[in-house]
Amino acid sequence: MRDEKKSTAGRRDFLRKVGIGTVGAGVTLATPLMTPAQADSETDQEKRKARYKETEHVKTYYRVNRYPS
Repeated sequence: MRDEKKSTAGRRDFLRKVGIGTVGAGVTLATPLMTPAQADSETDQEKRKARYKETEHVKTYYRVNRYPS
């Protein structure tokens, strides 16, 4: 009977330590992620340029999936 109580208490201690360790690790990992936001480095011309290009593989995708042309 005494062995059972010791093993149960041991498990509880283990779970407490794991829980505390997890919280500590979460705080440590979150700290470097808190950096100030940075503005975009694109110029106005880069923001306005056309980005979508209908390449051959895109045309093939449209054709295979029967999109209207």
